[in-house]
Amino acid sequence: MDAYLACVGWSGERRASADTLRSLHRAHLHSIPFENLDAVLGSAPSLALPDVEAKLVRGGRGGYCFEQNTLFAAVLKSLGFHVTMHTARVLRAGGHDAVRPRTHMLLIVRVPGEEGRYLADVGFGGATGLLEAVPLVAGTEFRAGPRLHRLVRATEHDGLLDLWVLQAPEAGVWADQYAFTLDPVAPADLEVLNWYMATSPRSPFSHTLSAHRSTPEGHLALRGHTLVATGPDGTRTERELADTDEVVRVLATDFNIAAPEGTRAAVASPTNRP
Repeated sequence: MDAYLACVGWSGERRASADTLRSLHRAHLHSIPFENLDAVLGSAPSLALPDVEAKLVRGGRGGYCFEQNTLFAAVLKSLGFHVTMHTARVLRAGGHDAVRPRTHMLLIVRVPGEEGRYLADVGFGGATGLLEAVPLVAGTEFRAGPRLHRLVRATEHDGLLDLWVLQAPEAGVWADQYAFTLDPVAPADLEVLNWYMATSPRSPFSHTLSAHRSTPEGHLALRGHTLVATGPDGTRTERELADTDEVVRVLATDFNIAAPEGTRAAVASPTNRP
């Protein structure tokens, strides 16, 4: 815990409260970048907690949703929160007609002494991801810094459990981000999804570099050789990086990611490896 809290720059009172959950969520997101370099290099990252800690806390690296939320869940549990792991179907890529598998990991958190639950997710990566954990309440808007979200219940679906949908405004309208139920999953389930997302040729993470970093000044995203900066007001600037040397340099200077051996070869072209 000492190493983790130093990594994310958090020095609050170590007790399980809603304020702790929100502030620690924001500190994690601002400090540990999202990245999929292990998958681009051809292997699934380990989800064993000592390996995740060594990589994200001590190793100058980031990770994607399975690693990020595995680490955050362990931190929250050690502080006294009750945490369950869940999977979600990402909706924003491909629209409603493209049914994608449930390959995103999120957390549902209970605060001792409170009746309600919270959605926590430090692993979504994009500029529309949660900056802070939000109460699991339908129809209410929640603002954290420049980011606005709401949760709704889907009115039409075939499942027996309520289907929750996280939304964020895009181009002036509420856009679906992902959908999930409150049926928890086990670490063994996540191992299968982690392997698929990292190694399947059908997974976008297995062949294209993706890195994200949220800061108080905005959001940075790198996909392949394209760098996109999103300001607090939503303005976007985009540029193409010149070569693999610039990609590695930007990963280090702008994302605080120490690129592992083999990164230059893996990102030698905008489409990375076949």
